[in-house]
Amino acid sequence: MTATATEHVAATTGATGRIARVIGPVVDVEFPADAIPSIYNALTTEITLNGETKTITFEVALHLGDNVIRAISLQATDGLVRGTAVVDTGAPISVPVGDVVKGHIFNVLGQPLDVTEAELEITERWPIHRKAPAFATLEGSTEMMETGIKVIDLLTPYIKGGKIGLFGG
Repeated sequence: MTATATEHVAATTGATGRIARVIGPVVDVEFPADAIPSIYNALTTEITLNGETKTITFEVALHLGDNVIRAISLQATDGLVRGTAVVDTGAPISVPVGDVVKGHIFNVLGQPLDVTEAELEITERWPIHRKAPAFATLEGSTEMMETGIKVIDLLTPYIKGGKIGLFGG
């Protein structure tokens, strides 16, 4: 398994930094002092691994000081080496929203997995980190969601419209 870092990275509005350390999915990147990316910004790099070029996306998690940020990789870090160029996209990771996403499967970057992005008419994207809606704007519901499992419906009824998780084992 061989890896080479490519110097060509997709053009964006952000600054370019260099990888200083890779520890599993955690990557430390050094940027110029006047171009430190904001927390939650997306960073990208391109690497070639076994003849295949792939783009890796990171999310800035921490400012360590001395122009170094700590980022979390959202893909496997196989093939990342110190000195690889990393580009600040200048924006946080965003995902498509609206009726167009219903019935489709997306990865953590908001890319559709069951169809091509060209097949979806994505008109709106929201950042994955945003403030919760104001409580006054939420609509209350008293309608029960039936799970079809009588014991659960009786002992722990769920209300429609909320976030729930039901795990079995």
